[in-house]
Amino acid sequence: MSYRIYLDVCCLNRPFDDWSQPRIRLEAEAILAIIDQCQASNWTLISSTALETEISRTPDPTKKQRTSDSLSLASHRVIVTEDILNRAKTLQNLSLKSFDALHIACAEAANADVFLTTDDRLLRKAKANQSILNVLAASPITWFMTVTNSPGDPEQ
Repeated sequence: MSYRIYLDVCCLNRPFDDWSQPRIRLEAEAILAIIDQCQASNWTLISSTALETEISRTPDPTKKQRTSDSLSLASHRVIVTEDILNRAKTLQNLSLKSFDALHIACAEAANADVFLTTDDRLLRKAKANQSILNVLAASPITWFMTVTNSPGDPEQ
């Protein structure tokens, strides 16, 4: 099955974090495997002007370049519109930070199958409000293991 995937900036940065911590290593490996599937055109990586803007604010020039390079593999790009901004404002009412809400709104606008994040706080809030979201929110490890181990629905 082909999936449309929106990785937030935390996910895009994870492969460039310190792999000495087991969780970071596992998340990074899952994200790299997802990116490999996108690079092989099996799955679709979704980019957005919101991702580009947040990445441009990365203080570390090497990390900024590497995350931009990963994002350049995207075959679909969402340009933030007034409708997306309005949806993000609605999502902020769920106590989501502005960029987090904007990324979820972009994932929804792109009809992504999944919005992946390594941010525990964001994931908790998204899962608590999953019925309001128009995209599945998940951790990269759990989602990747689900979709690669069973042919069924990736819902958790």
